[in-house]
Amino acid sequence: MENKLINRQQLFDQVRNGLIVSCQALEDEPLYGAETMAKMAKSAAIGGAVAIRANGLQDIAAIKNVTNLPMIGIIKREYSGSAVYITPTLKEIHELMEAGVDLIALDATRRSRPNGESLESLVAYMKERGQKVMADISTLEEGLYAASLGVDCVSTTLSGYTPYSPQLSEPDYALVREAARRLTIPVFAEGKIQAPAQAVQMLLSGAHAVVVGSAITRPQLITERYAVEIRKAVEQRI
Repeated sequence: MENKLINRQQLFDQVRNGLIVSCQALEDEPLYGAETMAKMAKSAAIGGAVAIRANGLQDIAAIKNVTNLPMIGIIKREYSGSAVYITPTLKEIHELMEAGVDLIALDATRRSRPNGESLESLVAYMKERGQKVMADISTLEEGLYAASLGVDCVSTTLSGYTPYSPQLSEPDYALVREAARRLTIPVFAEGKIQAPAQAVQMLLSGAHAVVVGSAITRPQLITERYAVEIRKAVEQRI
């Protein structure tokens, strides 16, 4: 299937008020594999997704073969001595640019990166080459700083996944609301969105679009939520 990158305005117009599905499975998960992720992405497209977020070159290539939806690409790679693992270095950025993704998402926290690289230099490198950039943030301050560097949009992906961000059991509505109020670039809501009503609430809070992953694409976690609630109900009856 032919894929052509779209320009910034077209991209954000196309995904506005829509659902982006994150199709990812790590090596220790039953659905791991590019063929499976391609089927997952195709299913999401049929269901009404407006874009796909995917991890890894093999998955990205396979997904691009079955859908023309805009692609948000990441590479999760762990490096010793750094907690940053979502597109952490220039190496991953080179790989994603070569793969031809519409948006490259990267960890935009202020934590130290591998190899002494910096968020500032990575964003500058991409912007100089016309690559659209999504900043994954965990706090408002990180969003404001990323915007000052020239990123095209921010996503609340990392709220609750850094030790200094709010450790909530529900989506971080406040972060989305404040970021949408303070920033002039699109704010994407991602993280702990487990029900359609929560996705709608994120849009009402000012999100440009909503990204949902585990609640759609990770059946082991979906099953676990059901099983836990059933066990609780049974235990209360006994």
